[in-house]
Amino acid sequence: MSYFDHALAWTRRHVEQGPMPSAVLGIATADGTVVLEAFGAASVDDHYPLFSVTKPIVGLAALHQVEQGRLTPDTPLTDAVPEFGAGRDDVVRLRHLVSHTSGIVEPAMDDPQGLRRGLLEPGRDFAAGTASRYSTIAFEGVAALIEHASGAPWEHSVAKVGERVGATGFTFDADASPHDPIEAAEQGLDYARFAAQRHPGAGLLGRAEDLLAVGSALLRDDGSLVSRVTTAAMLRPLTAGLPKLEPYTASRGQDWGFTWNLRHSAPGLLASDTFGHGGWAGTEFGITPSLGICFVLLTNVGGGIGRYGVDVDELHNAVAAGA
Repeated sequence: MSYFDHALAWTRRHVEQGPMPSAVLGIATADGTVVLEAFGAASVDDHYPLFSVTKPIVGLAALHQVEQGRLTPDTPLTDAVPEFGAGRDDVVRLRHLVSHTSGIVEPAMDDPQGLRRGLLEPGRDFAAGTASRYSTIAFEGVAALIEHASGAPWEHSVAKVGERVGATGFTFDADASPHDPIEAAEQGLDYARFAAQRHPGAGLLGRAEDLLAVGSALLRDDGSLVSRVTTAAMLRPLTAGLPKLEPYTASRGQDWGFTWNLRHSAPGLLASDTFGHGGWAGTEFGITPSLGICFVLLTNVGGGIGRYGVDVDELHNAVAAGA
C-alpha cells in the first residue's frame, strides 16, 4: 500500500461519484514527485485552468523583481499606473495588492470593460491597509508593477518563475487545456470572455507537475526559486490584526502573506503550518514544510467542489497523515 492511498481514494471517489468530472492528484517532497495519478477522462500531462492558484505564481514573479532591487513591497501602484486612485486619499502599495488589503472595488472576473478599466474604477471598499477582502483585480496592479520594473511584458517574468525549476507548462493560452470548467455559465462566468483577458490574478493554466516543481523548490528552500530570506518574507502574515471581511473571515483561521494563504489556525486541518492557494474551479495547491510535503489537485468544477458539500480539508489531512 502507498502511504497516500487514502488521498488517492478520496480523489477517485469524488470523480467516480461526483462532483468532479476528472482530476489529477500529485504529491511531492523536496526531492520530487512521489505520486501522480489521473482520474476520469484525464491524463497526468493535461493542463487545467488554475484560476486563483495563478496569484502565488505571479507573486513569485514580483518577488524576483524585489530581489533584483527593482521593486519593494512598499512600492506604490502609481509608480506603474499614475492615473490610479483618482479621488482616493490613501496610497495603495505592492504589499496591499498581494495581501488583499488594497480596498480596490472588485469587478466581475469576466468584466467586458477589461482589466485596466476595472483597476481604475473610482471609489474604494476601504482605505488601503485597514482591512482585508479577497481581490483578484488587484493582480492587474501587481502585473503593472512587474512590467514597469522589468521593462518587459509581465508574462515574461511569470514564465521565468517556471523556468527556474523546470516547470515548462505554465501558459495563459486556454486552448492548451481540454478541461474547460463545467457549469461556468451557471455560476455566472463567461469563460471564453474571461480566458481572453489572460488575467494575472486567475488566468494561468498548468499541469500538476508544474505546480509540484514549484512546491518542491519551496520545500528545499535552496535558493533555486527564491532566496531563503525571500521565502521567510513571503510567508510573513500581512493581515494579522486586521478586520477580515467576507468571504475570508477570521473564523477561517488564516492570514495572507505575500500572495500565499497562510492557514495557521484553520479548524479543519491537522497541520498548522500549511500554506498554499485554491482556485475557482476546485484546483488546490498546498505546502506543509513541517511534513516536507506538497500536493496539487487539479479539477474543473465551476464555482468549486465546496458548493457540492465536499470539504477539501479532508484531502489536506489525508496527505498530511500519509506524510
